[in-house]
Formats: sequence, structure tokens, C-alpha cells
Amino acid sequence: MMIPEDAMADGAARLFDMAQMAVATLDAQGVVTGWSRAAERLIGYSREEIVNRPAVSLLDRSGDRATALDVVEQCRARGDWDGVVAVRHRDRRRLRLAVRVFPLLDPVGRKGWAVLALGEQGTPGSELSRMMFEPLLAHSPVGVAVLDTDLRWVWVNDVLTYGGAVPRERRLGRTVAEVLPLEAAKFQELQFRRVLETGTPALNVEFFVPSPADPTRRHVLWECIFRLEDSAGQVLGVWIMAVDNTERWRARERLALLTEASAHIGSTLDVERTAQELAEVAVPRFADVVAVDLLEAVLHGEEPPPGPVGGTAILRRAGQQSIRDECPGTAAEVGDVLHRLPTPSSARCLDDGVPVVESLADLSSSVWMAEDPSRAATVRTPGIQSVLVTPVQARGVRLGVATFLRFRSPNPFDQEDVSLAEELVARAAVCLDNARRFTREHKAALALQRSLLPRGLAPGPVLEVASRYLPAEAPHAVGGDWFDVIPLSGARVALVVGDVVGYGTHAAATMGRLRTAVRTLADLDLPPDELLAHVDDLVISLVEQEDADSVADDEQQAVATSVLGATCLYAVYDPITRRCTLARAGHLPPAIVTADGTVTFPDLPIGPPLGLGLLPFESTELELPDGTMLALFTNGLIEGKKRDVDVGLTSLAQALARPAPRLEDVCENVIGTLLTGPPSDDAALLLARTHGLDAGQVASWELACDPAVVASARDLATRRLADWGLEELAFTTELVVSELVTNAIRYGLEPIRLRLIRNEALICEVFDGSSTSPRLRHARTTDEGGRGLFLIAQLARRWGTRYTTAGKIIWAEQALPDLAASPSSVPEPA
Repeated sequence: MMIPEDAMADGAARLFDMAQMAVATLDAQGVVTGWSRAAERLIGYSREEIVNRPAVSLLDRSGDRATALDVVEQCRARGDWDGVVAVRHRDRRRLRLAVRVFPLLDPVGRKGWAVLALGEQGTPGSELSRMMFEPLLAHSPVGVAVLDTDLRWVWVNDVLTYGGAVPRERRLGRTVAEVLPLEAAKFQELQFRRVLETGTPALNVEFFVPSPADPTRRHVLWECIFRLEDSAGQVLGVWIMAVDNTERWRARERLALLTEASAHIGSTLDVERTAQELAEVAVPRFADVVAVDLLEAVLHGEEPPPGPVGGTAILRRAGQQSIRDECPGTAAEVGDVLHRLPTPSSARCLDDGVPVVESLADLSSSVWMAEDPSRAATVRTPGIQSVLVTPVQARGVRLGVATFLRFRSPNPFDQEDVSLAEELVARAAVCLDNARRFTREHKAALALQRSLLPRGLAPGPVLEVASRYLPAEAPHAVGGDWFDVIPLSGARVALVVGDVVGYGTHAAATMGRLRTAVRTLADLDLPPDELLAHVDDLVISLVEQEDADSVADDEQQAVATSVLGATCLYAVYDPITRRCTLARAGHLPPAIVTADGTVTFPDLPIGPPLGLGLLPFESTELELPDGTMLALFTNGLIEGKKRDVDVGLTSLAQALARPAPRLEDVCENVIGTLLTGPPSDDAALLLARTHGLDAGQVASWELACDPAVVASARDLATRRLADWGLEELAFTTELVVSELVTNAIRYGLEPIRLRLIRNEALICEVFDGSSTSPRLRHARTTDEGGRGLFLIAQLARRWGTRYTTAGKIIWAEQALPDLAASPSSVPEPA
């Protein structure tokens, strides 16, 4: 086989330098293009002084330069020339040189000339050549050989006898095919015959041959091949110069392998993919089979304890590669759990942290085979010769072991291979540890995100809800999309969806902060526009706080960045009025699906994203008849690399319009239509179908601002409880109604209205035209009043105040008795 030619343009000069022979190369016009160190020592001119000058300028001016023209003509006619010429040394001395000129081609195919020269030292021409060149070639450190036109060896120097390992008798008179292995012989014959036929030298040829001194190893020979002719131009054969280039080639291959490993390993932050990339890089350039086994804890993102791992460690096959379809000698597949370490060598690696090399040429003496004789069959069949096991460790922590097997290559692993494997695995180990750390942080961020998202949505019977949340499967993974369903007073329900900027743990933490803030403000029963204004103020204060902190670290800055520019959509549904009030801060509008399947996207006033504080937020009130479906979503659901917002909204409308019996089925339709592959961004979807309260579930009375009306209010409430079958709550309800109505008459303004709502709980509301907030206080023993709200707080499950444009509502909520009749079974009151 032929090894690709590398950057060895001065190869011939290097060979002749070793032989102390001056070499110069000329282009087709006779201009010097190459100049060896031997030429510099012989004539005195440095490379910088002579390159790009005409070669004729070196000739002795006292001589007749017409001889140079004769040389040129003979070279063009015969192809080469040898003889004696006179030149001027740099110190002006006159030199006579024995010179041979022959043609050559540079690596890109341009014609030129090579000139070989030695000092004549007064010896006549042909005799000089014989006396000088023969001893020089015979004892040169460069291998030199001559073959005739039948490609039989006719002369070899001492170098090619390899110190007697290949005597001359084994070569002389034999053909190339009789001396070299079949593959190398075919390649050599092809090169020799090409030079014989064309006369063009073959330079910088590399190929593999078995080492005569060590047949188990392959060596790399570097050759230059020239055609041999007599003075009459008759072809006599070829002559070659050869150098054992094995060490240089191995160093080049090692560097290329490490360079490829740096570019290929660690392309993702996935532990198993990184382990597979290590195996793929090493096969086939370094080994025939590679298996990467990692500790189970590493695959889960956990950090193993430093030091020896111990024999009880559980490993998992994370990566595997072979030059064949199967992986002989590995006894496991990717993903298999290895309850026992693959080899004793693996155990020693994990315990000692040093590589282990074992030869399997003699299976009877192998420790690996002795432990499990069944392995002998898997090793003997492919002919595995050598095993190298090296620990995978990074930052002082052992992550697993990598096993390298050779059965096709005749070269067993040596110390240089061990060093290369250590460096290769060390680079991969850093990538594996980075992937492990990312896995740990990713899992922590996902756990944080899941803990901050609602575990269950319980809006009550007034809304049927379903949701989907799909985290991004990008390298950054966890994002900040969120949603929530918040029960409010008066049987109302708040729906909220939002998105924060960025990804990772900081985005999840920011999402949790915003969700908590929205829940807290929702408990104050603020209108949607006011709630978003308060959240906006909160975000601005957080950003200002981070900006003011001059020592804020990168994580704090990331949190501040993710808070700034967050979006949110907040909606409040009232099942009594069947109206929904919405406001948004930079978020996409919801989709509204009527009972007949019509899908619209209401034109809501769009406020700025949170934290910018540019414009006020505005609310919009929509009427939602029973059976209307409201869809809230984030941009990750409708946007993609190949899909813009408008296309996504159209696809969403088509999916929502498709009939489905349950909201869960609608969710599946939407996800299946819009997310055909792993999402590149977090995607959240919240669906809600409205079910308003019947008239029989609500009772309302206008009351006069007169203390005498309190008794009437108690009677009205008691009778309605009797109609609803809630006599058990009559006593506490009378106390609640008395206190709330009395406070409204005493401290509030007209109009005064009492309302009872029977839903999942019994809700008592008293409205008055005053905006004065009630205050719970602890009355002293001598006080005659001040205990009303305290009693309500003790009797009711919860109570509170909400404000309207016309005044305020004080409400109290009581749990229904377990045996209470369902609302549908209660007859309508007269």
C-alpha cells in the first residue's frame, strides 16, 4: 500500500546530506530552487545567497561557459549528464567538482533538474566516479540498491542487509516478488516499472514492510526511485535510495490521531455519546476493537469518590467500536451493565490508576483467560494478539476503563502505544467529566424546574384543564417556561403562562421567583393589569439590585439577565358572569375555541416585557360562553428553526379545531402537530374549558344601610342554606353574615349587597361602596367590639378582601359537609 505523500519536498536533499553529498535542484530555466547543507559546505554559499540565482553564475569565469550550453543540450537529448566542471568557491578559490545531472518532477508535476556533486580532488573523471561513488554508496547510512530491467536485485549496500538479518544472498538475483511480501511487492513493482517506462524519478514514496529484525512489527520505508542508464542512454534498470521512516511516520500518525481526537471527541455534552466518540476515533487507526466502560454513577451525573474504586464497582458499557460488524473479545453490548469488571486488567486499572498491557499470543499463560476459560473462544477465533487497558480519569477521579484490542495489526502494544493511549483517553476523560457535570446540573435544573411547576391543577368544577410541558432537548436544555392555575375568591380562577430569557438552573430559579410573585399577588385579588404592573416593578428592583452589586458573580448576572425581558399572560375567569379578564406583558395572545370549533386569537393590548417599565399594562374583558376552550402557550410551541410565528399559529389553530372528546386528547393533537421532533426551546401548553355556575348556585340580595337589616340578612341566608341542604352550616353562616353585614353598615357606604355562592365551598360575600380596608385586631377583655373579623377568621376556612372599581368585597369561605347533596340534585328555589 502507498502512504499519502506529506510535506517532504526536501527529502532527497536530506538523504544526500546524510551521505555528505552536495545536492542542488534547478527549475527548467536553470535557476537554483534547492540547496543542501552539504552544498553550502562544499562551495561556501548559503541557501539564502544562492536560491533564485542562475546556476551558471557558479561556474569559473576563467573557463569557457560554452561548456554549460553543451551540458544543457546533452541533458535535453539524453536526459542526464555526468562529468567534471570548474566552479568558484565563495572565497574565490577554484574548485573542480564531479557532477551528475538528472531530471526530476516536483510534487506538483513541474519539470526540473537535480545536481549531485563531490569535490574531484585531482582524480580523472570516470575513474573518479568509480573510486568515489562506489565506496560512498556501499557504506552510506542511506539504503541503496540497483535492480535490472527484469526487476531482479543486482546490488545492495550494507544498510539493506539490516545488520545481517537479510543477507545479500537472499536478494541478489531474485525478483521483487521473491523478496518482499505480496502486498508490498505489488506496490514496489508498480513504482519500478513506471520509472523504467517514463524515466521520471519517483520521489517521496512511503509503504509498509515487515521488519526483518522483528517480523511481528511493520516498518515504513521512504524511497526515491531513479532510472539507471549508461553513457549511451541505454536503460540498465533502476536504482533506489531508502530510509527506515517508521519513527517519523509513527510520530506523525500519533499527532494526527490526537488532532482528530481533539476535534471529534466532546462534540456533545452527552456522556454515552462522548464515550462512543472515543471508541470511533481509536478504530481502526490505533486498535481493532475498543470498549469504554464507565462507572454507573458517572452515567447518572454523580461524582465517584477519589482513589481506588474497588472490586464491587458496577460499570456500564458506554461505548464500543470494531473494524468488524461484531466486537470480538468484548462479551458485552453498549448499555449492558457489567456487575463484574471485564478483566483483571480492568480491576488493576481502577485500583492503581495505571495502564496494563497484556499479550494474548499464548492463551495458556493469560491471567484473563485463566479467570474465565470461555473467553478463550472469543479471543482465539478473531486471533486477538494484544490487550491494552487504561483508566479513564479526570481531575483526580476515576470514571471507568477503556480497553483496546488488536487482532488484525501484527504490532503488539508497546510503551509508545501506552503513552498515546494515555493521552488519547486523558483528553476524552476531560470531555466525559464535563458531560458528567452537565448531566448533574441538567438533572438538578430539571428537578428544580419540576418542583417549581404545579404538581396538580385543581381549578374546581368551573374549569376543566389539561396541560403539557416539554423541556428543550438542546445542549442548554432546561428553560424557564411556566404556567399555573390559581383558585381565587368568589369561585373565580386565574390562568397564567410565562417565559423567562435564557436556559439552565438560573432560568429555572427565575421562573420560580416569578411564579411565586404572581401567586402572591393573585392572592391579593388584583386585576390582571395591576398584577402585571406589580410584577414589572419587582423585576425592575431585582435588576437594579444586581446592577448595584459590583461583586455579582456570573450566576447572579445570568439570573438578572433572565429576569429582564420575561413575558407573561394573566387571565381571570369569573364563572358567575362568564367573563374573562386578560392582560399580557410581551407574551403571545391566547387562542379561544368556541363550542362549534371556531378558533380566534383575540387582539389584546400588548404590554412591554417585564422589567422594561416603558408603558402601562391594559386589561381586556371577553365573554366566554359555557364550553369555550381557552389555550395559553409559550413561543417554544409554535416557533422553530424552519417555522415562523404566523405559520405556527395557523398550525395551532388547525390542531385546536380538530374535534376531541377530552382536553387531554386536544393536548396530544397539538403536540403531535406542532412538535414533530425534539423541541429546540421549552414548550408549555395550558388548556381550559369553561363551565359557568348555574343560577341556582348563586343567591344575591340588595340590603339597606340600616342596622335592622342584619336580622333579615341572617334569615335570607338561613333559608337559602335550607334550600341547598346545608343546614349544618346555618349557625356559622349566620355569624359570618351578621359580622360582615354589620361592618359594611357601620364602616362602609351604600350600596350594600350580600351574595352566597355554592361551589366546592360555601362562599359568603358582602359588597359595599367604600374602599376602606378592614383590619383584623385582637380586642382587649374590656372592649365591647373589635372581635368580628377575629371570629370570622376562626370560623371560616379562609377569608379576605378584594377591591372593585365601585368599592370592595369582604368574603369568607367555608368547607361543605361531606354528606351535602350535589348542586345538581338540589331543586331550584322558588
